[in-house]
Amino acid sequence: MGFPKEPPYAHGSTPKIGVLIINLGSPEAATPAAVRTYLREFLSDPYVVEIPRPVWWLILNLLILTTRPKASAERYAQVWTKDGSPLKVHTERQATMLRGYLGERLKQPHVVEYAMRYGNPSIRSKLASLKDQGCDRILLLPLYPQYSASTTATVFQEAFAAIGKMRNQPALRTVKHFHDDEAYIKASAQSIQDYWFKHGRGDHLVLSFHGVPRRTLDLGDPYHCECLKTGRLIAEQIGLKPESYSVTFQSRFGRAEWLKPYTTEVIKGLAKKKVGRVDVACPGFVSDCLETLEEIAIEAKGDFLINGGKELHYIPCLNERDDWLHALTDITLKNLQGWNNSATPESLKAAKNRALELGAKS
Repeated sequence: MGFPKEPPYAHGSTPKIGVLIINLGSPEAATPAAVRTYLREFLSDPYVVEIPRPVWWLILNLLILTTRPKASAERYAQVWTKDGSPLKVHTERQATMLRGYLGERLKQPHVVEYAMRYGNPSIRSKLASLKDQGCDRILLLPLYPQYSASTTATVFQEAFAAIGKMRNQPALRTVKHFHDDEAYIKASAQSIQDYWFKHGRGDHLVLSFHGVPRRTLDLGDPYHCECLKTGRLIAEQIGLKPESYSVTFQSRFGRAEWLKPYTTEVIKGLAKKKVGRVDVACPGFVSDCLETLEEIAIEAKGDFLINGGKELHYIPCLNERDDWLHALTDITLKNLQGWNNSATPESLKAAKNRALELGAKS
């Protein structure tokens, strides 16, 4: 195979560390055409849908992509902002703020970028950008606190495939998960308590995580266990009794069994039990998106009210909270250990001189 052309290698150049934070992705616009393009890429990923390819191709192209984009576009339109997709807006801001926070604590020259697994900016384009900016070491940090093959693993696979096409490959490190990171747990718990301080406290707290098919647990995916641990640690940090909160799973798709209990069923059940107010937080998402702003704050709220509940409050994601950005900075620095020792100008100059003495051209 042929490699793309590389920039000339320069002896004694100052190496940089690259940090690439990665989120799921979003359509370019809240239109059926844009949503169709996004869904085609997302649902064609074998890490996301583990169905034999020929069978799934027929289902995807003859059924889903002909019927679902219009309805999904209407849902996106309800949460779309003047700056675009909420997920993309928050992720871009998080990258900008992480760049600043790292600048205060990391003396090594570094570059922080963000990418999306599906849509733009792509992982491939951002890895190429980091390399062009002189990064010879890159940390991949998916913004998924809990590991799953359908989220974290597919990010890594896409990144490895992109690096595999480079002649001069940068070193890679990966952050598998941070579901029990102390600073992440504290920020998640504090965001709930801050909301309660401003808006009062509900009668029951639901901690809703994105769902995955039940069979993935049987096949060895740790996602279910990591979600339960995150929920337990947040509840302990707040001081909640077991009966005062629930850990649930949302975003079910298709007829197969998914991880239970389902968020919608729990919320309807609480309403029917005459629980007056339910608060819902989504600690598996660090940025507000369609699944939180529409599925929970609009759809779940409607289900609760229709079934007899009085109030459902959605507690926003971490987004650009200061404590969360400090947590993200700590997670990054922990995973850069051994990389963040700056080479001095003197050592770089000496390295270049040695290379020239041995016959290097530059």
